[in-house]
Amino acid sequence: MIQTRHLFSIKLTVPNIIDLGQTPLGGRKIAQVSGGEFSGDRIRGSVVNAPGGDWLLMRSDQVLTLEVRLTLKTDDGDYIYMSYRGLRHGPKEVMDKVNKGEPVDPSLYYFRMSPVFETSSEKYAWLNRIIGVGTGRRESTGPVYEVYEVL
Repeated sequence: MIQTRHLFSIKLTVPNIIDLGQTPLGGRKIAQVSGGEFSGDRIRGSVVNAPGGDWLLMRSDQVLTLEVRLTLKTDDGDYIYMSYRGLRHGPKEVMDKVNKGEPVDPSLYYFRMSPVFETSSEKYAWLNRIIGVGTGRRESTGPVYEVYEVL
């Protein structure tokens, strides 16, 4: 059985999404991540406002793939690079509401991610050696994740 420990909650601010339309790979969008915050028992801070983004691809099977790159700044001044891939999908009527920014119970759709961390900080070097997983929900201003360390 896999065991996890809560690492942090993270809320991202996404003010702009560029729609590139249908590419050979699917419906491509690029979302700017302009900030946010994260908080947990062992680590907390803010999301650096630039550069940061989410490269979204809507596949032909209606699964949205996410490829995200962020810079986190801890409340004590250390920087952490966080990247993750994720998947979001669900029944059409639920996903239509999510895509319009309407509140939707996150148990009604699948929204998961797998983060990887990179830092030169001695204090947070343990992040370089863990596997992470997360569950998400989409709010009108951007995604919110609960991120866990796999023990």
